[in-house]
Formats: sequence, C-alpha cells, structure tokens
Amino acid sequence: MSRDLADVKRIVLKVGTNLLSCKDGIDETRIDSIVEQIACLMKKNYQVLLVSSGAIGMGAKELHLKGPVKQVAMRQACASIGQPLLMSSYRRAFKKHGLVCSQILLTRKDLNNRLTYVNLRNSVFTLLDLGVVPVFNENDVVSTAEIGSAFGDNDRMSAMVASKIDADLLIILTDITGLYTADPKKDTNAQLLSEIELLDEKILAYAGGAGSTYSTGGMKTKLLAAKIAAVAGCATIIASGYEENALPRLLESEALGTYIHPTKRLSQRERWILNNSHQGSIEVDDGAKQALLSKKSLLPKGVVRVHGVFSEGDVIQVCSTDGKPFAKAVPYLNSTDIASVAGHSSKDIQRILGTGYKDMIFRPEDLVLLDDVE
Repeated sequence: MSRDLADVKRIVLKVGTNLLSCKDGIDETRIDSIVEQIACLMKKNYQVLLVSSGAIGMGAKELHLKGPVKQVAMRQACASIGQPLLMSSYRRAFKKHGLVCSQILLTRKDLNNRLTYVNLRNSVFTLLDLGVVPVFNENDVVSTAEIGSAFGDNDRMSAMVASKIDADLLIILTDITGLYTADPKKDTNAQLLSEIELLDEKILAYAGGAGSTYSTGGMKTKLLAAKIAAVAGCATIIASGYEENALPRLLESEALGTYIHPTKRLSQRERWILNNSHQGSIEVDDGAKQALLSKKSLLPKGVVRVHGVFSEGDVIQVCSTDGKPFAKAVPYLNSTDIASVAGHSSKDIQRILGTGYKDMIFRPEDLVLLDDVE
C-alpha cells in the first residue's frame, strides 16, 4: 500500500510540548514556522484544526520552576498561567497571515456527553466554514484522572477530536522522525517504519516510554492515538516538526515520518459509542452473545447480570459470562430496570416495568462490536 492523500480535506494537527519548548520558554520561531505551514495548507483549501500542547510548560517557565511538574494542583496552576500565553503566541502568528484562530478547551466529559459532543461538532464546523483555525488543548485546570475527565495526553485527545469531527488525516508533529524498529540512538541497525498497515502488538512493542519534563506522551501514546484514529477511518502520520516545510511536503505524499493506514469507517454514532467511557456493564449468556455478534437485538432473556449504575442512553460494556467485554452499547433501560427484567422474555417487560417500554434492551444500531475495531 502507499500513502494516498488525494482525498484528504480535513486535517487535525497535533504539536507536542517538546517541539514548542526552548530554554527561554516557548519557541516563538517554531510557532511561526508551524503557523506559516498551516496557512500554506489553507491556501490549498485544506481545513486545519490544531491541537497544541505547551500550556503547562509555559506556565512552569513563567514561574521559574525547574524539573518535572507532577503534582496535579501545580500542573493545573501552570496550565492556567500558560494557556493565555500560548494562545497569545498563536494569535500573533496567525495574524501575520490574515488568519483568525479560536480557543477550544476540552475535558473528556465534553466528548462523552452526547449533547456537548453534538454542540462541539456544530461549533467546530461553523469555525471551519468561517476560515478560522480552532486551537484545541485539554482543560487541565478542571480535568483530572481521578474524576475521569482527563484524556491523559494530547496525543489521545487529538485522535478523539479527529474521530469525532470526521477528519481525514491526523498529523502528529514531534521531535523525532517517526517510529523505528529500535532506538536509533542506541542501535545503528534501527530502521524507520515508513508505513504501518496494522497496529498490532509487535508494532506497539517498538515504542518506548513516556515523554520528557513537561510532556506526558511518548511514542506509545502516539501509536495508541493512531489506533483510535484508524478505527474512525482517519490515517495518521507521525513526523518530525524540525523538518523544513514538513506539512506541505507530507500533503504532497513525500515519505516523511511514519504513515499509519486507517482500518475502517464507522458511522458518527458508532464512533461516539466507541470513544465514550462506559458507565457500567452487563453480562449476557452465550446465546445472546452469538445473536449480538450476528448484529441482532439484545433481548432481556439473554441478560445474566448487571454491574454498576447507569441511566437509559448511557454507554455500557457488554460482556460474556467470563467477564470479558466484546461490545459497547447504548441501552433503552437503566441498570435497575435491566436487572428487573434480566432472564425474562420480551413480553414480560411491560408487565414488570409498565407500559411505554420497548421489547428489547438495545437494537443493532446501538451496538459496536469491539472485534470490528481492533
């Protein structure tokens, strides 16, 4: 296979902390270069959305902090200080090219909630129609892993944004030239992988550990991000931002960095179900599992037990009786009601719960099989 970028229109560009940082704080020259390349793409009628790290690093430099910022409260404080500085730099750079940028701060909950997800899409599409460059960053001031609102890193966030706004290409610019078979600094036989068709365990094993002082991502997080994008039918390129005019060259199909092919195209609803955090789970018997694998509805008779508390319309995991998840779904009933009708026939639903209820737990269109997206 080869890099086929002829049909690419909408691009999500992720720029990492390491690429933007210098000893004095933010590398304004690097920002100018990246923005100039974005402007070049927009003149060619590409739509570009930017996911930019750097706020925590800028805030830390402003406070003259040395070493990694690990404490959650301090990272949030640094983000609060650094985010307006980062946006000021981007505004200045885009203005040189007659372009306007906007700021969008996200938590994972913003994408998990169906209403805010739809509102986000509408807002982003309006901005793109206006020729504005949306600049995304995680809302570090309010998002924490402890309350389940954090993405974990901007690589993952960029992939989820790409998935949810129907991007054709995710470009992750970093300080390394792509994925190698080994650490090129230690192994002279290390080879750059120019293209990857399938992100399997062997490929993931090539990735190293975490990032540097202020960043949270390493090569493995970038590959996992590419896997999220691939499921949504979005290709990914991991390349060095130090390459001169990297973006225009990449869009001309020059073989820079590592290109990861997309796997399949999911519907907008399927992508939302897949990328949403599950609120609970249900176990189903073997007969129900086979029916679901054949893309049939789940009837209450096949439900064995319910785990957790969830509402009608939440995303849940669907597991076999050994507890292993094989699907995600959106049920018509909450956890209490499903537990009440579990093991009963469909005709018993209204007798047990009352009138106005459907005769199944969920339909095939409310189901995503995990095997379909691996």
